[in-house]
Amino acid sequence: MLVTSAIISGLGLGAMYGLIALGFHVTYIVSNTVNFSQGSTVMLGAVLAFTFAVTLGWPMPLAILLAIIGCALFGAVVERTLVRPFASRGSNAWLMATVAGGIVLDNIVLFTFGKEPRALPSPLAIKPVDIFGAGVYPLQLVIPVVGLAFAVALHFAATRTRYGKALLAVVQNTDAARLMGIDVRRAIVFSYILSAALAGIAGVLIAPLFSVNSDMGTLFGIKAFAVAILGGITSAWGVVLAGLIFGLIETLTTAFLGSSHTQIISFSVVILALAFMPNGLLGRAAVNKV
Repeated sequence: MLVTSAIISGLGLGAMYGLIALGFHVTYIVSNTVNFSQGSTVMLGAVLAFTFAVTLGWPMPLAILLAIIGCALFGAVVERTLVRPFASRGSNAWLMATVAGGIVLDNIVLFTFGKEPRALPSPLAIKPVDIFGAGVYPLQLVIPVVGLAFAVALHFAATRTRYGKALLAVVQNTDAARLMGIDVRRAIVFSYILSAALAGIAGVLIAPLFSVNSDMGTLFGIKAFAVAILGGITSAWGVVLAGLIFGLIETLTTAFLGSSHTQIISFSVVILALAFMPNGLLGRAAVNKV
């Protein structure tokens, strides 16, 4: 029973990490940059969903939709104000700018939403169902399905659709992409919007299982970035697979050794894995053209 519960919880938790990490994947393959305020965007999705659904009493489907839209708009703001001004000059200062942007957002939410943890109700997280003797909330089963569905969709879009191939062309050769009629700036903005929307979806999904508060996204963001690197940030499948593995390691470690060992073992595994697979599970080494 303990093992079954840990495995199911780990798959749900890992799929959530993978979903957030897909946001890092999307911006990297399009613009060769990542949004280090991704964890704060997860928190924003949860807080907006709570505000719309509980504080304002709006219908839950509408609250979720507006929360995701709000996160998507935040992604566009991040690209325009924290990434583009630096990346366009060839500077890597966007690294610190996005970190700082996440900290600013966390503190704005702290002062407006408050620091007390809140619970977001969900019909999928009220009554657990029995699976092989373990009680599991239906939401824990939904999260892996959502994560895998987005991985499939992103892989299909990038490899089978004209617009997806156009997005990939942006980072491979920006000048050639422009000559082919691709709006490079719009493509990069879209990648940040999609990345933030994925983080918002993750925030909405995990909000009923975790307390909603202003700093809930910090550790999620760090772990999701570790997952993105472990899986190979250029591979959507690798990112999701790494998320599932990371989640299983966490929950199994907690179940058998206690929560005090969880971070030590899980991040040690990441270090060891990258020592033997520098490009991640399914990532590819960059090709230097001469």
